[in-house]
Amino acid sequence: MEFLQEKTAIITGASSGIGQAIAEKLAEKDAYVVLLARREKKLAEIVTSINEKAGKTRALAVKADVTNVTEMERAFQQAMDQFGAVDFLVNNAGIAANSSFIDGEVTEWGNMIDVNVKGVLHGIHTVLPHMLDRSSGHIINVASVSGFEVTKRSGVYSATKFAVRALSMGLEKELARTGVRVTNISPGMVDTDLSSRANVDRKILQPEDIAEAVIYAVMQPDYVNVNEITVRPV
Repeated sequence: MEFLQEKTAIITGASSGIGQAIAEKLAEKDAYVVLLARREKKLAEIVTSINEKAGKTRALAVKADVTNVTEMERAFQQAMDQFGAVDFLVNNAGIAANSSFIDGEVTEWGNMIDVNVKGVLHGIHTVLPHMLDRSSGHIINVASVSGFEVTKRSGVYSATKFAVRALSMGLEKELARTGVRVTNISPGMVDTDLSSRANVDRKILQPEDIAEAVIYAVMQPDYVNVNEITVRPV
């Protein structure tokens, strides 16, 4: 994939599931990848596997918490030091928890807001000046179909994913004609740590299916901005 050669992507929440699949797929397409997450050991295992397959240093592991803007800025600088530029940011880190209003799980509500909303904002804040300086870049925000629909117990989680979609729409408008593209990807049920305990009676998506959506978005010509992708199981 010549288009992705020498391109560098930062992927948050990359120690498992969708983030891991996105990092591995981008690396397969010859991009450099910087994997961010809090689980340092798991990150190291994934990066070692990617680099062994590539036969060179194509991946970098950075322990970082998306809720901490200082750690995100440090991670960005490590990416710059290693690869010289950042072309793509995939804001993938997210958590889902019980969000029943009756139960009043205030701590869980706050954690979801911190990771799912503030984490996205911290990622944007970190890379955007660099992308604007280069008049080039692509920010991919991973939301959810819960950003379109609300169930009885998904009120706060859905609110965070509605927020991600709103941030994506506002960002796209603000960045029009700057050369920086924005894509919002809303997956349905995906077989990850977040969904492994879900009781479903149909086939669900695999992390690789969402990685393919990312590849589709970033592989478009630089004058094409794919703003919204929704991926659901049949």
